[in-house]
Amino acid sequence: MHLKIASCPHVDQGLVAPGQHVLMIDRVMKTRSIDYGLLADAFEDGVAVRRHLLALGFSSNTLAKKCRPGGGWTRLFLGVYLLTGGTPSRRQLVRGALLRAGPLTFLTGVEAARRHGVRRLPADPRVHVLVPHGRRVTSQGAMLVERTNRPWDGVIIDGFPVVTLARALIDAARKESGLDVVRAFIADAVQRRLCSPEAIAEELKDQRLGGTWLPRRVLAEVSDGVRSAAEAWSRSLVHRSSLPPPQWNVLIRSVSGEQLAVVDGWWDEVGLAWQIDSLEFHLAPDDYARTMAQHSALLANGVMTVHTVPSRLKKDPAAVINELRGAYQAAAQRPRPRVSATLWRPV
Repeated sequence: MHLKIASCPHVDQGLVAPGQHVLMIDRVMKTRSIDYGLLADAFEDGVAVRRHLLALGFSSNTLAKKCRPGGGWTRLFLGVYLLTGGTPSRRQLVRGALLRAGPLTFLTGVEAARRHGVRRLPADPRVHVLVPHGRRVTSQGAMLVERTNRPWDGVIIDGFPVVTLARALIDAARKESGLDVVRAFIADAVQRRLCSPEAIAEELKDQRLGGTWLPRRVLAEVSDGVRSAAEAWSRSLVHRSSLPPPQWNVLIRSVSGEQLAVVDGWWDEVGLAWQIDSLEFHLAPDDYARTMAQHSALLANGVMTVHTVPSRLKKDPAAVINELRGAYQAAAQRPRPRVSATLWRPV
């Protein structure tokens, strides 16, 4: 569930929710023998902070004992306890990081992008949280703290405060050193209509923001129509050749208006298509079989198509360029096929 909230709202992290949880706390604490199962149920995701437990009458000594082997609790972060014990779930770990960081804390980076629905993300186990610049809290264990005085907006997703997807993508990219990794998750978000290139560009307006070389490069590729890492490699390869730059991700229609295919690269002046044939690198694998059928439709309408697997773009770029040059020259020597071409942009 997504609920729009104002910029940097105060996240209420009080003791317990009103109503039945208060009655549950009363019932737990007034008994001679504490029911720790009921106590865990009284806190969101079974996660509590030290000051709340002290307010309920637990001593510091008791908290320490409960976190020892066999004590039944697990200390997630400094002053944050998992009352169910054992290994925390991802949700419990996220809850603990937010509680440790305090009010006005938002999820950002990979964790936030995942909760927005982005799929092609690096396997980063850390919970990246955004806190106001003056907050005195540091990274520890699985929690990565980023202090900032740059304003942000957010939403509530599944009960957690999360920055906007554009902010999450940029914060994730700033912590990543792999160009293809950044290409993958930004292109995934754009192609699946989760975030627009304009929103990402807005996040990158601050020229003083550090660590943005990779996302700025990827944004230029995405704005040019590139929607996969392999297409980005193709774009770089063409720029190093003497070929004119093609258009990227172009919808081809027959003379009657029938949709034939969306091709990766398109030289409109000669009617030459370029397809990067890869199930692994395309961001919509379910469409791969349909793409293969579209190749036949292009051929039936006179469109010459060059097919390249992504591995050759890096292993044998000179041969790929020669093939493209040859195909371009051959296409230029015959009448342009009677097809129409328009840029295909899902956002």
